[in-house]
Amino acid sequence: MRQPNALLVNCRAATMAGPHPYGLIEEAAVALTPDGILWAGPEAAIPAATAAFPRHDLGGRLVTPALIDCHTHLVHGGDRAGEFEMRLKGASYEEIARAGGGIVSTVRATRTASEEELIAAALPRLDALIAEGVSTVEIKSGYGLDVETELTMLRAARRLAALRPVEIVTSFLGAHAVPAEYKGRADAYIDEVCLPALKAAHDEGLVDAVDGFCEGIAFTPAQIERVFGAAKALGLPVKLHAEQLSNLGGAALAARSGALSADHLEYLDEAGVAAMKKAGTVAVILPGAFYTLRETQSPPIGLFRTYGVPMAVASDLNPGSSPLNSLLLTMNMACTLFRMTPEEALAGVTHNAALALGLGDRGKIAPGLRADLAVWDVTHPAELAYRIGFNPLHQRIIGGWL
Repeated sequence: MRQPNALLVNCRAATMAGPHPYGLIEEAAVALTPDGILWAGPEAAIPAATAAFPRHDLGGRLVTPALIDCHTHLVHGGDRAGEFEMRLKGASYEEIARAGGGIVSTVRATRTASEEELIAAALPRLDALIAEGVSTVEIKSGYGLDVETELTMLRAARRLAALRPVEIVTSFLGAHAVPAEYKGRADAYIDEVCLPALKAAHDEGLVDAVDGFCEGIAFTPAQIERVFGAAKALGLPVKLHAEQLSNLGGAALAARSGALSADHLEYLDEAGVAAMKKAGTVAVILPGAFYTLRETQSPPIGLFRTYGVPMAVASDLNPGSSPLNSLLLTMNMACTLFRMTPEEALAGVTHNAALALGLGDRGKIAPGLRADLAVWDVTHPAELAYRIGFNPLHQRIIGGWL
């Protein structure tokens, strides 16, 4: 059954397109068809071709593109609340990781969980995002670090889309950490586990993109470059966790590789920003990890503005460094911690988040794009980043369904 045509009226539309801040249209109307958004503009200028569409009065509410969380580790086993306590007592993220905690501890929990258990644990986290107007969620593997568990994580992520009205985009993150059984043998892990797992996942249709963690506690640029080479051979786009704890030149590598995005970027320098601009690589800002790890080095927001690098904003939802399950709170944190503007934050979870996933069919309210919208009980879009711990969502509209 196809959804009927519809005309949303009596609303304000933050289209994230056009010359005005937020692309804001006062006294707006939006025409929807089964194929997507047909038209958006002032209610006084409704085209004759859409005037007869059934009207839905939104009571003066704000309409935005549905939100997109473009960086999550939503599927995983266990939690790391104990490490949270350790950090409060002074242990650093790197110290915990080198002592066998961190990512590797989540690997142990994830390997013992079944696919059904991973799905059951992930659903409440996914539901929380959906309840905040999210329509598209990226989910990474990377807590298996063996072939079968990596595949299990990706299968679980794919199945979530059949259980909830949301689109799931998967990223293979086999180059996330070196598992205990390969300690000191990262190259062997790449050869014997990571690359075979990537090939198997691709053959099963489980992968939309390939990610990696380029850091002193993870993988070198040369090792990541090997993974990216395998991704390219399979026709898969790449992205990278880069410059979170130090500057190893990961973002520049991502840019040379034509990456969709480079994420974290607290230690990125101007040369890396320039390389990202030239390559069209999106900067994904992750304030949840900065906050949780009590970091002090902020990503170079000013340089991104100067060079015109698009900035996405994401939760980085994960059990260790960012147990953050709210994209609305993430927007507030991006503004408060990094001095992003509310407009930049909203663009970061809509249009720029779509760019970070290589999805050109969403993230704005414009003709020809998907009719994935969020209707809010607010009067101005800045309120979405301004309020803390408050969810003003009135309605999600997914694929034009009211």
